[in-house]
Amino acid sequence: MDISEIRKANLLELIELKANGSQKDFANAVPTAPAYISQIINGTIGRNGKPAVVGTAMARKIEKAFGLSHGYMDVSHGKNKDTVKLDNNINLSEKISLEGRQIPVISWVAAGSFSPIETVIKDTEVAEWLPPNKDCGKNGYGLVVVGNSMSPDFKPGDRIYINPDIQTFDLQTDDLVIVACHGESEATFKKLIIEGANKYLQPLNPNWPDQIIKLTEDCRLVGKVVGLYRKI
Repeated sequence: MDISEIRKANLLELIELKANGSQKDFANAVPTAPAYISQIINGTIGRNGKPAVVGTAMARKIEKAFGLSHGYMDVSHGKNKDTVKLDNNINLSEKISLEGRQIPVISWVAAGSFSPIETVIKDTEVAEWLPPNKDCGKNGYGLVVVGNSMSPDFKPGDRIYINPDIQTFDLQTDDLVIVACHGESEATFKKLIIEGANKYLQPLNPNWPDQIIKLTEDCRLVGKVVGLYRKI
């Protein structure tokens, strides 16, 4: 970086540190014209045919205004545009409570059983438990996603939370559901589509061969998918 680039980088950093990102407040503190600061940042071409830069006089003025050492503006401090600024995308004041009932993970065969879910869970040897999820209800359980029919939203190995106490009349189009049918050994995970008195299942993977599956009378709702747990 040449000295003009170094000074510009330091200018950008100081605007963030000393003026909370406000070019106007920074210019008033120097003091100089806000328009001039904007021209330097944008590299506006002046009458001399060259872009506006932080000249030596301006560099010393900035240093004096903010009590910086002489020559501060002329030296790279390893910051600015050459350094990634992390975004504040986590709110530490809103922590998720993990209190409550742990959720048992069962097999797709067990989920597809036509026995009451309370009996299924009671008689199933549970080898894995998921963190609590209040949306699961008192009988909720987890399943491990297999296959790619629900990709890319749900990947093989993902854990999904199931609420088995959801009533059929509470379901809406685009709900994610678990359904089992007589004659099938396992349950299936799909998106629900309701058209009048008819109900259909659809995979989220647009490249999956069977895009629309009509539900017949021998099929039943096993539960609604109410959450996702993904290991990373």
